[in-house]
Amino acid sequence: MQGDSLQSQRCYVEAVRKGQKRNSNEILKEAPSSKRGREGDIEEDLETDRETPPKVQPAEELLNIELIPGDPEKVTRVGSQMDEIIRNEVIQCLRRNIDAFAWAPQDLEEIDPEVITHHLNIDPWVKPIKQKKRHFGPKKDKIIQTEIDKLVAAGHVEEIQFPEWLSNVVLVPKLGRKWRMCIDFRDLNKACPKDFTPYPE
Repeated sequence: MQGDSLQSQRCYVEAVRKGQKRNSNEILKEAPSSKRGREGDIEEDLETDRETPPKVQPAEELLNIELIPGDPEKVTRVGSQMDEIIRNEVIQCLRRNIDAFAWAPQDLEEIDPEVITHHLNIDPWVKPIKQKKRHFGPKKDKIIQTEIDKLVAAGHVEEIQFPEWLSNVVLVPKLGRKWRMCIDFRDLNKACPKDFTPYPE
């Protein structure tokens, strides 16, 4: 069985753009008389459909504010169109409460379990899954180990010898050629019932 890939592309573009079903006989009747010319049209249509929406931009430009004057590492941003008096009051308020900011994992204070404790709502009938270890290569392994050491030093994670669930880490590229370490919790999520919380109207 043979088909015309060019005609298939044309059908796909028309179906996507018009959002309605068409009779296959009508599509076949529109077979191009000049394949070269129609191919150019199809490429143009596909490029039009691939256009990405514009990125969301802030409503106004933001000003970088050093919370500790002279320390470029501890900065935040405020709106440039804010009234000058109000902006100065906001900056002073932020500087007075600088201890509320966390600049590193070690800065995050531990919450007393008597205040709140989080438990995973795992289906007791689901068998625990241990994912097979993934290999990332020497360079990424070093990045992962560095991030894990930070979390261990901050007391956020600890080593256990016999885990019931085992999930791999995932490195996601960030701007500036940096990496963000995430955890692949897909298997664990499948074992937890979904919370169907309606959105307010």
